[in-house]
Amino acid sequence: MDYKMMDWKAKFPQELQAKISKVEAKIAPKLAEMDEQALYNQQRVLELFRKHKVSEEDLVSSTGYGYDDIGREKLEKIFADYFKAEDAYVRPQLVSGTHAIATALFSVLRPNDTLYYLTGMPYDTIQEVIGVAGDNPGTMKEYGINFAYTDLLANGKVDYQAAKEKLLADKSIKVVAIQRSRGYATRDSFVVAEIKEMIEFVKQVAPQAVIFIDNCYGEFSETTEPTFYGADLMAGSLFKNAGAGIVKGGAFLVGRHDLIEGAAARLVAPGVGKGEGPTWGYMRDFYQGFFMAAHTTVQAIKGSIYTAALLAEMGLEVSPAWDAPRTDLVQTVIFHQPEPMIKFCACIQHYSALNSYVDPVPSYMDGYEDQVIMASGSFTEGSTVELSSDGPLREPYALYIQGGLSYEHVKIAISNAVNETFYQG
Repeated sequence: MDYKMMDWKAKFPQELQAKISKVEAKIAPKLAEMDEQALYNQQRVLELFRKHKVSEEDLVSSTGYGYDDIGREKLEKIFADYFKAEDAYVRPQLVSGTHAIATALFSVLRPNDTLYYLTGMPYDTIQEVIGVAGDNPGTMKEYGINFAYTDLLANGKVDYQAAKEKLLADKSIKVVAIQRSRGYATRDSFVVAEIKEMIEFVKQVAPQAVIFIDNCYGEFSETTEPTFYGADLMAGSLFKNAGAGIVKGGAFLVGRHDLIEGAAARLVAPGVGKGEGPTWGYMRDFYQGFFMAAHTTVQAIKGSIYTAALLAEMGLEVSPAWDAPRTDLVQTVIFHQPEPMIKFCACIQHYSALNSYVDPVPSYMDGYEDQVIMASGSFTEGSTVELSSDGPLREPYALYIQGGLSYEHVKIAISNAVNETFYQG
């Protein structure tokens, strides 16, 4: 049968078919632009693989102490080069982006030091690390580390005047943290050009402070990264963008050599640092995931563009808009009511590769203060470079949709979710 005769939209109501066709035509130039971005970033990665002479032997993993792991050392040089940083720490022992962030911050901060967030209150799991939410052992608060932040302006941008006053007045501020992605807020994620401006501001006002970037969901989303512009230390997850859905665990840090050494000492032990850390069976996935990251990240972003355009066509409030600059994988949709939010999230689960028969139920999760609804039929648990959605059951009932290993999967899942949420029953 001629594939052109097989209309995947045929089962939808005529009105929805028309909306999809309209959206497809509208976003086509934007999708082509994203393909060019993927090509640029892929070329950079390929050149680094060639520069460092990656070979089959580098894919062999180590055990025990992990001494003299040549593949691990080479991979960390590739990460450092790609992010234009002095050093990198890429390990399966870092179990998540949150773990990498906590490791980095605890390695720099000491009792009576202050961690200051320039980009407002951080998201839920970091609040738990700091100790401003939850009742957990081992928080920064328990260690006598102070925390401060400056609220963002009404438009979601940094309040530079208030931040300047805070930075000049509080000499205990040792780390200035910048959160690239929105977390569970409805503000826009910060594009790299905005983060560049933040870095320049901090270096001028508080040059002694360590500038830390929470880059989760951000890698390969643009052609530049915050470390290009002088960020001192940056964290990301390997089972998000940088692992392309191939990596099954781990996280990374990039930045100044002394800060990377400090983080390694914090994670392992002083005097051991980067020298130990077996890679078990991870190295092939780490290399292949990083090689595929440019392509896979753009597949997810193209899915987010389609999602934003179609849901806006349905009259929903979306952020970012389909034609807005993209700097991460997160697409926010505001439902203003719990019922359609839960229904839409369930539909994404039903059109996942795994556990499509499962109905997600709002529940309390470790690290979160409110009940959370979550759909994730991913091959790797928590791999939000794969299609997933989640959000807290609280006003304004915002669902955060992210990921998609292929644009085609996102398109099918989101279209069916719109159909079943708004056209059936």
